[in-house]
Amino acid sequence: MCAQEAFQAQRSQLVELLVSGSLEGFESILDWLLSWDVLSWEDYEGLSLLGQPLSHLARRLLDTVWSKGTWGCEQLVAAVREAQADSQPPELPGCWNPHSPHPARDLQSHRPAVVRRLYSHVDGVLERTQEQGFISRYECDEIRRPIFTSCQRARRLLDLAAVKANGLAAFLLQCVQELPIPVALPFEDAACKKYMSKLRTTVSAQSRFLSTYDGAENLCLEEIYTENVLEVRTEGGMAGPPQQSPATLSLGELFSPQGHLNKDADTVLVVGEAGSGKSTLLQQVHLLWASGQAFQEFLFVFPFSCRQLQCLAKSLSLQTLLFEHCCWPDRGQQDVFQVLLDHPERILLTFDGFDEFRFRFTDHERHCCPTAPTSVQSLLFNLLQGNLLKNARKVLTSRPDAVSASLRKHVRSELSLKGFSEEGIELYLRKCHREPGVADRLICLLRATSALHGLCHLPVFSWMVSKCHQELLLQGRGSPKTTTDMYLLILQHFLLRASPLDSAAQHLGPGLLRGSLPTLLHLGRLALWGLGTCCYVFSAEQLQAAHVDSEAVSLGFLVRAKSVVPGGTPPLEFLHVTFQCFFAAFYLALSADVPPSSLRHLFHGHRPGSSPLAKVLPKLCVRGSGCKKGSVAHLLQEAEPHNLQITAAFLAGLLSQEHRGLLAECQVSEKALLQRQACARWCLARSLHKHFRSIPPAVPGEVKSMHAMPGFIWLIRSLYEMQEERLARDAVRRLNVGHLKLTFCSVGPAECAALAFVLRHLQWPVALQLDHNSVGDIGVEQLLPCLNVCKALYLRDNNISDRGFCKLVEHALCCEQLQKLALFNNKLTDGCAHSMARLLACKRNFLALRLGNNHFTAVGAQVLAQGLRANASLQFLGFWGNQVGDKGAQALAEALRDNQSLKWLSLVGNNIGSVGAQALALMLEKNMALEELWLSNNHVTSRGAEALLQALEQNDTILEVWLRGNNFSPEETEQLSQRDTRLLL
Repeated sequence: MCAQEAFQAQRSQLVELLVSGSLEGFESILDWLLSWDVLSWEDYEGLSLLGQPLSHLARRLLDTVWSKGTWGCEQLVAAVREAQADSQPPELPGCWNPHSPHPARDLQSHRPAVVRRLYSHVDGVLERTQEQGFISRYECDEIRRPIFTSCQRARRLLDLAAVKANGLAAFLLQCVQELPIPVALPFEDAACKKYMSKLRTTVSAQSRFLSTYDGAENLCLEEIYTENVLEVRTEGGMAGPPQQSPATLSLGELFSPQGHLNKDADTVLVVGEAGSGKSTLLQQVHLLWASGQAFQEFLFVFPFSCRQLQCLAKSLSLQTLLFEHCCWPDRGQQDVFQVLLDHPERILLTFDGFDEFRFRFTDHERHCCPTAPTSVQSLLFNLLQGNLLKNARKVLTSRPDAVSASLRKHVRSELSLKGFSEEGIELYLRKCHREPGVADRLICLLRATSALHGLCHLPVFSWMVSKCHQELLLQGRGSPKTTTDMYLLILQHFLLRASPLDSAAQHLGPGLLRGSLPTLLHLGRLALWGLGTCCYVFSAEQLQAAHVDSEAVSLGFLVRAKSVVPGGTPPLEFLHVTFQCFFAAFYLALSADVPPSSLRHLFHGHRPGSSPLAKVLPKLCVRGSGCKKGSVAHLLQEAEPHNLQITAAFLAGLLSQEHRGLLAECQVSEKALLQRQACARWCLARSLHKHFRSIPPAVPGEVKSMHAMPGFIWLIRSLYEMQEERLARDAVRRLNVGHLKLTFCSVGPAECAALAFVLRHLQWPVALQLDHNSVGDIGVEQLLPCLNVCKALYLRDNNISDRGFCKLVEHALCCEQLQKLALFNNKLTDGCAHSMARLLACKRNFLALRLGNNHFTAVGAQVLAQGLRANASLQFLGFWGNQVGDKGAQALAEALRDNQSLKWLSLVGNNIGSVGAQALALMLEKNMALEELWLSNNHVTSRGAEALLQALEQNDTILEVWLRGNNFSPEETEQLSQRDTRLLL
């Protein structure tokens, strides 16, 4: 067999070899092939496309080389050997002519050595080439992109030299010869290179398959990963202008410079609710790095799980943490560790699940020595502060409530993981179900079942829908409505899978549940003990103590955890922390060992005043705190508040009338079950009443306002899980507030369903403010049942599109109380303009419409103008931050000429010029109702201002016309301001 035939026969092995390293290694191979003239410049350009998977580039390289015959195949093998060899690339010839007639050719012939020489000096050379005018600022910035390593920047500079005919190649030739001969790179040390390869292989093996939500099968992460909505968090005073929507990032922009809180910090904080996909996001980061597809600016990536780190009881050093609990160097440990200390900027450390770390963050204990042992919490806290491995990048994930103000001081940027968009839900289901028709039927089911659709914006629920697709599609019973319904469905799925095939049960009937009850109660006791001790990873001894045997493990709710302790049997953990909470609630609902009175502690919180629920719940709900250690009451007092909230909602759902029959068949004592139901109802009702009574009285002249906290949301969720109309009605019958504020409360579609279920029973109309949440179109649909009691609805920054707005308007037309809508900073376009016009034309008592910072153009403004002509009630119209332009301004001005109700109009930042300003001036000559006109940040010139001044001479009603941020010189600004003080420039 000739060399070329052998080359083709071993193609799969060659592809595996080429992709086993990083993109840096692949480009090094291209350097050698270019220098030997194996590749033409056209060949090289086709093999260096950014964003292409490394496997695609590897196959294209093999095709290219094979087409060049035996010689080309042999040269590729030689190039791979050179790139993998421990020896340095050949040095530049000492007699190299700096005035060579073919400088570009010389640079290419010695490309590996030139890249090596430029490595430590590429930024300086870039500055010189830009100063001399050989490259533009844009070209310089492109080369300096943070995703590129120093070698990759050097290559891209050489690539420019090969195509530019302005003398850049000759200049670089001279610069390279003037640079000092480099010493050996520490990364090219044999021991270091071997460790980097081992680390990459280890991380790849750990991240390639997704088993977090499934103990029965391994899912290939690359095949099913679907990006979540990732936003730069902009809570009060944080990044971004106050009237701008938070920036949405792709995963590749995880280290984007947007939204920096502390530029001296190194930690990126990713917050999200339980089940929003934080762990999977980190796993994808690890996989992309290990496969060379992204994040190649890091040479070392060390992944850690906080729930497992807290299992490390002995003191340890930073070196021990990295090497013994992540990846061990086979040789040269001290040399490798020194490289890490010398080059922290090439290191990424990830810490998943900080909310499951039982130690609270503190910055009081400083530890700076990388070799001195200390506690694991001290190591973690000092890494996050930068006292250890300063300039190494860290990514920390957590639920929002677990992040303290003291921790946020050490955060570079904070990102919020919002879960799946509607498109994300569909894409995920299509990736999971490639069989013809299955995904389409599931998507149709979700669209027809808004409650279930609302749950699926959290990836954990989308996974459940995928797992239970047969039950959902084949059963004639109603679809799940609540979170508890969904978890009972997945419980049924796992029990049916473990039951004999001749079992007649096709749903979670009493027989199926009763047969597995002892096993499920053992899992529940383990789950509750874990919550009470902040333990989420269980050893064999702990499983045995809880009587969790192999039969219980075989059900699939416990999966292997990635152990941070070398050797031994891998510990087990629940599929997800929400499953642990569900089984704890199951135990509380059904175990004969649980005194009904102990359930009161579930709603209290484990430390006085530490939980939002503790502040909400009356003291009467909780007896003395002297509980026996290990008792149910003690475990509930010691559990983390956010886990208690989830468990409380599950318990409320299990004790609902919907599931009472199911539990009654399994409950030894029906009396105990009734007592538990009564206790849960009483605690929920009393908690809400206490919360409402704590609302301060209204300020004279203003409506009574209530700013709810996340703990209030969970009480509402618990009421919704019980699905008892009378209980919900009784809970809010005494609530008399004019304004209910729920901003930054992580309100998604599921929370909207719960709010509507409870708030629709209010006896007095309320202004409901849900700004800065994740309502979306599905959440809008869930809110519709309570629209009748809303006099105003505020939905700023909620990812709402035309579909959601049109549904909202359709129902608003029938709601006499609703007079104000605010949906600025969303995704509205001209597509919903007809609904806007219809709302104004048909709703005769409507007062305020604020739709700023959306995507309306002149077309939408012209349609809106039709509704304005027929409206005689609107007083406030906010349309800032759109793109209506002069034509849109003209249409609005014409519609408002005879309007007698509008007092306030904002067209700030709408690309309006003097033509539009003149049209608005003509409107002011006739309109004697408008008091404020905002035209700041447009393109109005002195001609437009002159027209407005003339209109002001005839109009005594208008109080302010704002023109700041327009095209006026300082002299014009001074002159115009003096002519009329109402013109604000």
